[in-house]
Amino acid sequence: MPTTAYESYRGRLETYFDQTAKEAWEQLTSDAPVSKIRETVRAGRDRMRAHLLSWLPQDMSGRRLLDAGCGTGALAVEAARRGAEVVAVDVSASLIEVAKARAPAFLGGGGIDFRVGDMMDDSLGEFDHVVCMDSLIHYPLREVAAVLTRLAARTSRSIVFTFAPRTPALSVMHAVGKFFPRADRAPAIEPVTPDRLRSRLEDGLNEWRVGESVRVVSGFYTSEALILERRA
Repeated sequence: MPTTAYESYRGRLETYFDQTAKEAWEQLTSDAPVSKIRETVRAGRDRMRAHLLSWLPQDMSGRRLLDAGCGTGALAVEAARRGAEVVAVDVSASLIEVAKARAPAFLGGGGIDFRVGDMMDDSLGEFDHVVCMDSLIHYPLREVAAVLTRLAARTSRSIVFTFAPRTPALSVMHAVGKFFPRADRAPAIEPVTPDRLRSRLEDGLNEWRVGESVRVVSGFYTSEALILERRA
């Protein structure tokens, strides 16, 4: 079962995206003009999405993928175009509405089942692949490890995910963000030390190989991706 701490973090995210940030995220994830700062975030997210997709098979016909924290659905659409049957889940009903409106009617051989809910919900079923793009960056190390352990129990091939790496620049931005008025604050990003995360996963997921990582830095966007692959 999800911990009380996890549910608290998830609740803050749901409130933020449904009550405060829907329009901002709808604009950020489109091709509409945005500020210079948001341009760097948009560019960084585009690069990161491309990296995560590069770790997935080009042909995903017959495979089931969980897009955990799908946002407005860009990655889910690309996976479906490769033939995957995608379950795209997000805590934000507002973002799911945007994702449904944007999804093309024809997705090639795949399909998308958009759902409002929790990526930890066992009723979502089992998957060949799981993607968590920037959906764990608001959780501390212990919760990130716990979520990945739960997801690993229902995944047969790979998990690709991102986290906020602990760097001097990101720590400064994290501290500065605390000075903004509470109503204007996004949920805090929780920087994680990459070596500590890797060690935690290697100790706890014996049937999985902790693979390569890649870091994307683009202005105000800093995120690191890691791949977990189930051992044969």
